[in-house]
Amino acid sequence: MSLTVALKTAASGLQAAQGGLRTTSDNIANVNTSGYVRKTIDQKPLVVGGMGMGVEISGVKRITDQYLQLATLSATSDAARWGTVSDYLDNAQSLFGDPSSSNFFFSRMDSIYAAFSAAADDPSSSLLRSQAIGNVGDFLSEASRITTHINELGKTVDAQAKADIDRANDLLEQINRLNSDISRANLANADASGSANIQSQLIDELANLMNVQIQQRNQGGVNIRSAEGFMLAGDAAAKLSYNRTDTTTSYIAIEPTGGVGQVQPITITSGDLRGLMDLRDDTLPGLADQLGEFVSRMTEQINAAHNANSSVPAPKVMTGRDTGLDLPTAVAGFTGQATIAIVDAAGVVQNTVAIDFDAQTMNPGGPFTGDFKADLNAALGGAATADFVNGKLSLTAGAGLGIAIDEGTSMKAGRAFSHFFGLNDMIRSTGVTNYDTGLKVTDQHGFNPGDVITLSLAQADGRPIRDISITVPPAGSMQDLLNAMNSSASGVGLYGAFSLDSNGKMSFGSNSTLDIQVSVTKDQTQHGLGGVSISQLFGLGTGERSPRAGRFSVDAGLNANPMKLALGKLDLSLTPPAASLRPGDGRGALSLAMAGDVTTAFSAAGELGAVNMTVSRYAAEFGGSIGRRAQAADTRKQSADSVATEATARRQSVEGVNLDEELVRLTTYQQAFNASARMIQAAKELFDVLTNMI
Repeated sequence: MSLTVALKTAASGLQAAQGGLRTTSDNIANVNTSGYVRKTIDQKPLVVGGMGMGVEISGVKRITDQYLQLATLSATSDAARWGTVSDYLDNAQSLFGDPSSSNFFFSRMDSIYAAFSAAADDPSSSLLRSQAIGNVGDFLSEASRITTHINELGKTVDAQAKADIDRANDLLEQINRLNSDISRANLANADASGSANIQSQLIDELANLMNVQIQQRNQGGVNIRSAEGFMLAGDAAAKLSYNRTDTTTSYIAIEPTGGVGQVQPITITSGDLRGLMDLRDDTLPGLADQLGEFVSRMTEQINAAHNANSSVPAPKVMTGRDTGLDLPTAVAGFTGQATIAIVDAAGVVQNTVAIDFDAQTMNPGGPFTGDFKADLNAALGGAATADFVNGKLSLTAGAGLGIAIDEGTSMKAGRAFSHFFGLNDMIRSTGVTNYDTGLKVTDQHGFNPGDVITLSLAQADGRPIRDISITVPPAGSMQDLLNAMNSSASGVGLYGAFSLDSNGKMSFGSNSTLDIQVSVTKDQTQHGLGGVSISQLFGLGTGERSPRAGRFSVDAGLNANPMKLALGKLDLSLTPPAASLRPGDGRGALSLAMAGDVTTAFSAAGELGAVNMTVSRYAAEFGGSIGRRAQAADTRKQSADSVATEATARRQSVEGVNLDEELVRLTTYQQAFNASARMIQAAKELFDVLTNMI
């Protein structure tokens, strides 16, 4: 019996040594295998009836450190996020060109002012006029090109996010299937390290896409949860979806099982997906919005100078832009005085109409009657006619006559009379680009009662809160419209409020600790018959504001005839027969050349808040902010990469194979194997002696 026990004990030692040799040789063979985690055997004494009977292998385990694994996953997610942001921002920055090159976007603006300055020295030169107009056209074309490419980058980001989601779903399914393989192997006391290694590599790849929580299962394998704890993989794999429209922010959600129920939005704070979502929802739209704000304010100042001056001879027809308002509302709120002059081909004034908005009178004429068009036509006395159609004011002079306007002291929402209506704009737009409407809460809103605008409210990370459909109230004031939009029952009142500032610009302010984001999902409202919508007039939502820079072009009439460029200045201090408009007058060109030095009120857009500064200064700030943002993203990328590299190195120091250590173990197991074999040989010899004695 004692020899039998000795043989069994020695045999167990032999088997344990063989198991150790097998795991050690496997480690050595995979020393250069990416993602391989070294393993070792767990040995424990074999006890039968209280008596030691040798040794047994309780299992094969992977040498891991859960803390280092989680640290590596977190660092990998951060590095992936900022790497993505940095790469796309580099692409976006390159759209503006090389700052040291003459083709740099902001250098083109300087070329515009230089061309106007040159035209001021020789206003009669058609070539210099054409050069100035061409520079403006080139600048606007470049702004449109950049806007288009930023939008294309956004579509690329969308496509990449969808591809990431597809890959994440595939990874979750594979991780979930491997849980079953690992659990079965563990129950059978088999080696599950191969499946566990594959699963670990899949988790590393998943962390590169999105941040997740990892929890070890008692039976082997892992549970994967979202940041807030929703199960993504474990007993079953969740199906994720990327949700975004052109007008709403993006979010990731768990699709309901079997298509029954509601989607469950989840929080993504890092990983490639977070970087893509930041780009799509904030960075790229903010860049496009800031570009739109810059270009629109620059064109506003050029148009302001152009409206304050006149071509020589004066134009016969002046047609304004679509204000988006009816005439009584458009005229209301003006202060100061403006003068409309009718001049002949030689620039001699034939007739004038002085409009005093403070006194509400016209000279000739009298007090406003409430019908501005009728009052103006009566004052013009047939020398010219005024009309107002589809939000546009137009003036047409009689035969052989032209129209010139002295803006005087007139002002509404920061724009003089002719400038507000765009009667002599050099740069035209295909939509609303300036959201300083000049409306007051007492003005009529003018939108069709019963029309509906649908708003989507979301948290700062894009997770939706709810959609709200607001119905335009019956004809009333802007305050009535704001009350409907801010209603706690049917509007946004539970989350914030819309308001009008002194220039008539509408904005939303959150009333909670959450940074509530408002997007326009659908807008079926109209101002009057076929007019602009609420979101178009007030620039609500990034979908309306972001494309602004691509809406501008030089007036077609100026492109066709550069001599129509308003480089002269109407001088009403001169009386007939002296000409108030004279050929060779370059004062208007000087005004255009100095347009970049006029202090302008810029709305908050992109990284810059609401500021008052010159267009040239804003251009410098804008150009600098693009570079700073790209540099900041690159710095964060490098920092995150360094942390990820350090975390990975420390993890590898624990999980990786060290040949010296493995060779020591190999020798140890080899000696143990030889010792067990010698014990078996000794037992055999004793058994032979006993047999011979019998």
